[in-house]
Order: sequence, then C-alpha cells, then structure tokens
Amino acid sequence: MNLVEQGEGFADFWRERHLCTLATAHPGGPPHVVPVGATLDLATGIARVITSGTSYKARLIGEDGALVALCQVDGRRWSTLEGRAVLRTEPEQVADAERRYAGRYKPPRPNPSRVVVEITVTRVLGNV
Repeated sequence: MNLVEQGEGFADFWRERHLCTLATAHPGGPPHVVPVGATLDLATGIARVITSGTSYKARLIGEDGALVALCQVDGRRWSTLEGRAVLRTEPEQVADAERRYAGRYKPPRPNPSRVVVEITVTRVLGNV
C-alpha cells in the first residue's frame, strides 16, 4: 500500500516523535497492547518496530506472522495502521530498522537479540 496518497498531514504525523501502541492477538484472551517506538515507510507501506526476540509481542507474532494494529495519538489527532506483521532477524534488516528508529527517536541501546516487527499496512484509520 502506497501511503503517500494519504496526504502531507498524515506523513508529517508519522514523522513527528510520538510513542505508539502495538496490539497483537492474545490467544484466548484480550488483545496484548504495549507501547512501542515505530517508523513508517510511506512509499512501501511498511511500518517497523524494533524489539527483543524474546519479547511477548515477538512470540505472539511468531514464525507465521500475525494481524496487528499500530496506533499513535496526539491530543485529538490519531492514526491506526492495520496489517500483517512478520519478524525479521536478518542483520541488514535489523540495522536498517535501527537507523530508521534513530532518525525518529534516538539511537537504540545495544541489544544482540533484537528483531524487527515488519508490518505490511493494509488499512489506515484516523483523522490525520
């Protein structure tokens, strides 16, 4: 999904420094929702979250991937990205995601077990 067509307000909102929440399906229970830092590539429609490979969110996504929702809010402005998440463990994918994260937030602390939650966006909700 090319998200450039969502407009400049949308693009600006996803460049600003905001924390997000990532919701994953919790088997037999409520959604698992956690705060995360995220980046969005507008041209490819790929959102990325860096995390430890041992985190619960990574385990819920697992080897087969999972449907997720990534949301950020700032006052009355909000945006939710829905899509399919997969885990990326390749060193070049992790390094790329760390560079993107550092550009939006700050350089992440070292983590040898880091993985990337890569979300292919299929639906956009919100008011930006």
